[in-house]
Amino acid sequence: MATKIAGRIAKYFEMSLAMEKDGDMARLILVRHGQTRSNVHGLLDTAAPGADLTAIGREQAVGVISVLAGERIDRVVASPLARTVQTATPIAEERGLDLGIHAGLREVLAGELELRADREAHQTYLRTVFAWASGDLSATMPGRPETGTGFFERYDAAVEAALDGVETALCVSHGAAIRTWSAARGVNVDGGFGAEHGLPNTGVVILDRDGTGSWRVDTWTDRRFPAPDSDPTGSAVP
Repeated sequence: MATKIAGRIAKYFEMSLAMEKDGDMARLILVRHGQTRSNVHGLLDTAAPGADLTAIGREQAVGVISVLAGERIDRVVASPLARTVQTATPIAEERGLDLGIHAGLREVLAGELELRADREAHQTYLRTVFAWASGDLSATMPGRPETGTGFFERYDAAVEAALDGVETALCVSHGAAIRTWSAARGVNVDGGFGAEHGLPNTGVVILDRDGTGSWRVDTWTDRRFPAPDSDPTGSAVP
């Protein structure tokens, strides 16, 4: 009898370990960089190295420390642009973590729209990225600096690299990139939501990946998302 019980216990732990490995549950914290002069002037500034943070942007970067004080963070990664590195540095230092760099976290490239500040350029850029978020990968940015497929491939790779071997990663990235990727990958939001909901400087989007590999948006700046109706312990009482 004892041998059978021991065997069942061993099998249970083997199954648990397999589920943990296959499920690959994770928490991803995406933070937009702080304010730059390009933001102030409405410029589509997507090329490297990009603008530095303003004095306000540097204050915002320090403020991320208190905003995320209650979050576990195992790794901090930023895109290679100046503004994201400068935003990520204070919280990486406060947590005693090395700052990683991944090019896949860069902003969606603007191509021929680069450094334009007019309404038409803004609308063209945003229509393109949110077409991608809605599943239309045939939409093209003027000059075709990158495709929708290429964007998602690089951003997916950056996310997986950031989470490799850890439970929670903080990635400091860019407004359109964060909104586009989160709206496309989050099962409880869509491209329309991403288009309608902005992300201010140092705004935060947090996503959780469940045991099936699906991403679900937990927080979009100050908006909290309730558990799905299928979750009996997390949904509202009808």
